[in-house]
Amino acid sequence: MIKDKALLQTANRAQNEWKVSEIVPRSNGRLVPTASIPLLDIDLAISELQHAASIGLKAVSMPTGVPQGLPDWNRDDWEPLWAAAEEAGMVLAFHIGSDNDGSDNTKFRGPGGAVLNYVNTTYGGQYAAMKLVTGGALDRHPNLKVLISEGGASWVPFIGDRMNEGYRQHGMFVRPTLSMLPKEILYRQVYTSFQHDETAPAAMWAMGYDKLMWGSDYPHLEGTFGHSQKTLHELFDDVDPAVSHRIRLGAFKELFPHVSDPPAA
Repeated sequence: MIKDKALLQTANRAQNEWKVSEIVPRSNGRLVPTASIPLLDIDLAISELQHAASIGLKAVSMPTGVPQGLPDWNRDDWEPLWAAAEEAGMVLAFHIGSDNDGSDNTKFRGPGGAVLNYVNTTYGGQYAAMKLVTGGALDRHPNLKVLISEGGASWVPFIGDRMNEGYRQHGMFVRPTLSMLPKEILYRQVYTSFQHDETAPAAMWAMGYDKLMWGSDYPHLEGTFGHSQKTLHELFDDVDPAVSHRIRLGAFKELFPHVSDPPAA
């Protein structure tokens, strides 16, 4: 909401340093705060991303939709930011429901509106992932990792298949040319998280997508607070232990290897 670029940079700097000095120590290093960067100016954004990395932050908060008036995520204008994030080892963390399109997340009204609006918030994360894949950003920066949080996981195989089909069947219109199929890039570099999705574990054991993580989303209404253990048992009791471990802990540790293992139960 801040439109003054210098003020935004100052606010981001203060917030990032507060996270490092307060949030990380109080959690004994087990929370991973995301850095805030002033996206209204790409040079200032790069400067703050580099500063955030230098003080120990490991991920940068990104909206699924660009701030109004700026180029979309698939445009080459953002190339310097992607290069800086890859060099700094910063995860691009996109949170669903942050489309920046001026809406209030209540696109639908009337019968079913609450459910329609909730489902609609997930699509921005899918578009952000597709833009980074098809626009070539992730192909050019194979060590850059992306997290689409709270948006489910089973969409990844489906979106991957659709992108592959478009890339092949509409090849005469496609640019840029990628070094591998879009689905391969999506599977390689895009991580996702979910809370209750019954289909999510199958995205790994049935469809080969292993960059998914379970999360409680505490304390939001759509989270699992009050029934987390019940949810975990329902999701994983009948799943191969290796798949369960990968989704509950392994993918997270791959994304954030600096975080220590939780204490034994």
